[in-house]
Amino acid sequence: MVIQSFHEPLQIPNLDLWQVLFERKDRQFPEDKEIYVDPDTKRSYTWTQARDTAIELGRGLKSQWGFKKGDVLGFFSPNNIDYSPVFFGVLWAGGACSTANPTYTVKELAFQMQDSKVAGIVTQMPMLPTVIEAAKIIGLPEDRIILLGDARDPSGKFKHFTEIRSARTGLLAPGRPRLDPKKDTSFLVYSSGTTGLPKGVQLTHTNIVANLIQLAHCELRNGLYHSGPPDGHGDRQIAVLPFFHVYGLTCIALQSIYMGIPVIVLPKFDLDHFCKAIQEYGITYASIPPPVVLALAKHPAVAKYDLSSMRWMNSGAAPLGRDLVEQVWRRLTIPVMQGYGLSETAPVLTKMNIADWARFNGSCGKLLPNIEAKVVDVDTGKELAPGEGEGELWFKGPNVFPGYLNRPELAADTFSEDGFFKTGDIGYADKKGNFYITDRLKELIKYKGFQVAPAELEGILLGHDEIADACVIPAHDRQRETEVPRAYLVLKPGVPRTDEKAAEIVAWIEGKVAQHKRLRGGVRFVDEVPKNASGKLLRRVLKDMARKEDARAEGPKL
Repeated sequence: MVIQSFHEPLQIPNLDLWQVLFERKDRQFPEDKEIYVDPDTKRSYTWTQARDTAIELGRGLKSQWGFKKGDVLGFFSPNNIDYSPVFFGVLWAGGACSTANPTYTVKELAFQMQDSKVAGIVTQMPMLPTVIEAAKIIGLPEDRIILLGDARDPSGKFKHFTEIRSARTGLLAPGRPRLDPKKDTSFLVYSSGTTGLPKGVQLTHTNIVANLIQLAHCELRNGLYHSGPPDGHGDRQIAVLPFFHVYGLTCIALQSIYMGIPVIVLPKFDLDHFCKAIQEYGITYASIPPPVVLALAKHPAVAKYDLSSMRWMNSGAAPLGRDLVEQVWRRLTIPVMQGYGLSETAPVLTKMNIADWARFNGSCGKLLPNIEAKVVDVDTGKELAPGEGEGELWFKGPNVFPGYLNRPELAADTFSEDGFFKTGDIGYADKKGNFYITDRLKELIKYKGFQVAPAELEGILLGHDEIADACVIPAHDRQRETEVPRAYLVLKPGVPRTDEKAAEIVAWIEGKVAQHKRLRGGVRFVDEVPKNASGKLLRRVLKDMARKEDARAEGPKL
């Protein structure tokens, strides 16, 4: 059964992203509206400054590098207010942006840059040594490495992006190429590579444009956004999500300039820096990953700051337990709404209405406009109706990507015969159209044939007053010859890491779950739960740890 969005279908214009952001006729805010703000240096870009900086860079790329339609610029940088104007310059020139995690090793960076065939890489001074080594591996000339941010290369060898400009002006200056929004790529974001090498996700201009329009429709309909008058009052958001990740890219870097809402840009998440910026700038909303929700619910430092300007928060990137949402509400009276999406969907597919957040806590909301969905039983292939049960979630819509870069052989496993994208996520829809994510298809624990969702157990564990963070993985029980759930927990300061405490937690959760979901693999205490930059749990790290622990416990094989 195909599940339809309750929204009326929207008209998605056949325009590229540059046209939608900088040539639209229906812009509701002034040209001098401040958009990107650095809270430390106080440097900022207005809408006009971002546009003009981008045009100058785009012309410079074309005249100095011979950059042409379809060429790719690599990005290897933490968040910075220059990040967006630089990728706007690439889009103006008809190119695409391959955004990489700035914590990558040389080998990881080289793989992505070679796979996406970059014509150059933009970075910041602290990351320059990694980029230089990666460039050597892929044969990229060093004069194709440029810098953004406040620091300059003291040797003068590596140019700042502001030095990449065209010497020609007026009619002689290079112009924009004509693009096909439905076919031409705007961004190449890479999957997290939890199984095998990361895959390049090709997002067309239409994919991104559609998602911006879908999101704006839902937020405005819910009364969430107030861009405010020209004096700068109105909504302000904060960026801790990385711009290299599609969640931060679309929902913050792009949506801010599309909606005319100022964004305070932080290079990374630091709880005190985050809370201080909210207090200083009167931040009204934030898009955040679950680890930030966890910190706001439980960290004592939060009490030092006045966060009363915050009206709501969106959480995505990983499922969020009901108890954690309730803890944030009790502590800060800020509603946390969930959304759901993937890199392959640009990213948002479902979003919660603020009127529903308390009643349907735990849901990731309803379908955005123009999106269809299926819930498919993983064993029988039967399409399930809302309320009928859980299965793999499939989606179709204008924001769904066309395929993976250089991987045509994956198309058959990625898309159904009727064009639905198979997410690999397990979930269900209730009869009111609210979606719920229970886990990843490949992460389900099979205990004697029964399916156990790690995310469900993690959500319960995070409701325990003494637990600061949690991750559940499968451990192998040799006696029963089956997988069993094992929890790796971070305890709050002062809570003893004892066998007695572990047994107490195991007994506590037994009263809250079905018999097959008990923590038969036990509890282990760790200093931190490994996560990637977008906040997703790196279960494979703990799975490796579990295998080594179990091997040591079994002793040498004779």
